[in-house]
Amino acid sequence: MTAPGTHLPAGPPGGGHFDPASGVWADVVGQEAAVAQFRRAASPEGSLAQAWLITGPPGSGRSTAARAFAATLECEHGTGCGQCRACRTVLADTHPDVTVVATDKLSIAKEEVRALVMTAQRSPATGPRRVVIIEDADRMSAGTFNVLLKSIEEPPPSTVWMLCAPSAEDLAPTIRSRCRVVTLAVPSSDVVAELLRRRDGVAEQLAVRAARAAQGHIGLALRYATQEGALAAREDSARTLLGLRSTGEAVLAAQSLVDRATAEAKEHADAVATEEKERFLRSAGVDDGKVPPALRAQVRQLEEDAKRRQTRLVRDVLDRYLLDAHSVLRDVLSRQLGTSSELVNIEVAEEVERTAANGSGTITLGLLDAVGQARARISGNVPPLLAIEALLSRVAVSLR
Repeated sequence: MTAPGTHLPAGPPGGGHFDPASGVWADVVGQEAAVAQFRRAASPEGSLAQAWLITGPPGSGRSTAARAFAATLECEHGTGCGQCRACRTVLADTHPDVTVVATDKLSIAKEEVRALVMTAQRSPATGPRRVVIIEDADRMSAGTFNVLLKSIEEPPPSTVWMLCAPSAEDLAPTIRSRCRVVTLAVPSSDVVAELLRRRDGVAEQLAVRAARAAQGHIGLALRYATQEGALAAREDSARTLLGLRSTGEAVLAAQSLVDRATAEAKEHADAVATEEKERFLRSAGVDDGKVPPALRAQVRQLEEDAKRRQTRLVRDVLDRYLLDAHSVLRDVLSRQLGTSSELVNIEVAEEVERTAANGSGTITLGLLDAVGQARARISGNVPPLLAIEALLSRVAVSLR
């Protein structure tokens, strides 16, 4: 391993030209400008900020870019070669000097951030830098931002912070003003499909279909390509949306949707909770499943975490539905305006054309705004069923 302060060679193993689209950056697709900025900062001639804010829409690859940047900073060859031990362990989340925090709960707790601040104060164990990555940094509260602020302002010389969020406005002004901001774009369907083919071995036709449906969201595209029935369920939801004609149908459709989202979230949350409880009891030396009185408070905390995780997952599933609904209505508007753009939802083209012919662009624009309002209401703690019922009832009345 290279010691801190040691000059790093300029090229990858064996010398030769380094392709910026290879190595650790191979999976950061459609982000040429951002990759160039990261690699320039990591080079011996570059200016490396100690706090970075990586922004971009969901699925654009914020955490993937952060890991690739961290690997480049730790790379034994200074290039992000993807071959050395440092690169491989960073990408596998096992490098001792790179800490990644991600949450599947509603928020990142102050205690977690305090632990990160302590970690950031330590000198690197093996590489030239200590890197701390916070995914979903927008899930920190104002009080949590205050815990982080001093460490962002005055980090040790060898520490680099990387915060990931949908936009700079999602973080406190005191935090974002101290970070160098890099904004990722929405990758095109073509580059997402190519990634699915190259990285995940997805057949070409399925990769194209999944990438188009995901609208540049890489993780969602992978789900559509690999989870049986996911694309079919999306098409069924689109047909249901365009087929609503009464408030009663809208209420039933909303209940069915929220029930499915809750069941999906509960299944995942229960599986994670069971695994965490078993891991905790094993670490405490309990192998018969019986929780001693001294450990019951910790187990209750795990159960509370599971409830918060389920709440977030329900919101995530419903938000995914709302994004799909937005794409369907946008297709309708496209036809009403007479544009030549390709439909996102080709599989329901007949229903889209029929809806467009029977309605007006003004009404469809109103429905697109209603989808945005539903998303905002759910993220603002309005009961999901009420928000979805209100949206679908409006759709039903508007499409009569």
